[in-house]
Amino acid sequence: MSHPPSWVKPALAGVAGVAVMLLVGFVDPNQRGFYPTCPSLLLTGTYCPGCGSLRALHALAHLDFAGALGMNPALLLAIPYLLWVWTFWLLRTLGKAQRKRLAPAWTLWALLGAILTYWALRNVPALAPWLAPGGVVAPAFQ
Repeated sequence: MSHPPSWVKPALAGVAGVAVMLLVGFVDPNQRGFYPTCPSLLLTGTYCPGCGSLRALHALAHLDFAGALGMNPALLLAIPYLLWVWTFWLLRTLGKAQRKRLAPAWTLWALLGAILTYWALRNVPALAPWLAPGGVVAPAFQ
């Protein structure tokens, strides 16, 4: 039994990413009913680091960068990094990149710290216009 070529996994991940963007682009998360409510928001009433991500992806699918920034500013920072990691993964499987780690281990701790800090700060009322999904009061939760 032979194994599929190593590039198949990153290729499938890329196809899945495009499919998710198409779905979120066509099925508006601002309309209730199709997507579930964030469990963290539902249970605690606070925004998690991912709150607003579906609406931000929907805005990006429609090239509304300001709208995406208003829904989840961290997502706009994460997308280029995720694309870079995916590209490195694909190139590595094709033999076009050396087998090295993407970053030193301490960066995972720094990333965790940044995510936890973002999580706390986006729930501070004074920072809501910049960090909460949709500004002071997200339209979907009014």
